[in-house]
Amino acid sequence: MASRTQIVCLHEGKKGRSIDPLFIRSLLKSLNPPWIRPWPGNNVVRTVDCGGRSDLIAKMPRELQQCLAMGADTTLMVWADADDDRDDCEQLKSAFWKTAKEAGITSEQFEGVVFAIAKDRIENWIQFLRTGTTDESMEGPRIKHGRELADAARLLGAKCLSGAPIKDIPKSLEWSCENWRKFKHTHKSRD
Repeated sequence: MASRTQIVCLHEGKKGRSIDPLFIRSLLKSLNPPWIRPWPGNNVVRTVDCGGRSDLIAKMPRELQQCLAMGADTTLMVWADADDDRDDCEQLKSAFWKTAKEAGITSEQFEGVVFAIAKDRIENWIQFLRTGTTDESMEGPRIKHGRELADAARLLGAKCLSGAPIKDIPKSLEWSCENWRKFKHTHKSRD
């Protein structure tokens, strides 16, 4: 049984003011990654509030180096928003790669990071999960209740686990789900 952090999740926002930690924990618990069984408690996932996006980009290489030092069972996830200054998720991922490369991270190490990048905010994903539609060119409505957030995360987890195509899925959510699937298959092959 794991007794230490196995998934480190960096995200935008300030402690106590971001919805991301609740969504991240609820989603990961509902996905129930096969290499984390039984789920030994809240210490499995460590969320790290990173403030703004530039702070998040700057912190990522150091956190990745720490994860690598912990061993093969520790995964780094990066949760970010591709705002209107980025056309798509790949553009933002490239900014992370540039900073990581400058810090001495190899491309192989960088490919082990799981990116979840919402366009424009994670609230757009929640809006889609609750209503079946969202416009990623505009910010989704703010979520005020943790229950809505956790329910949306569990719904997303169930959809991901089913493996069935998700009708009208927002492009950033589809891109992020594909990153998770790639990681999941890579992790299985390491076992």
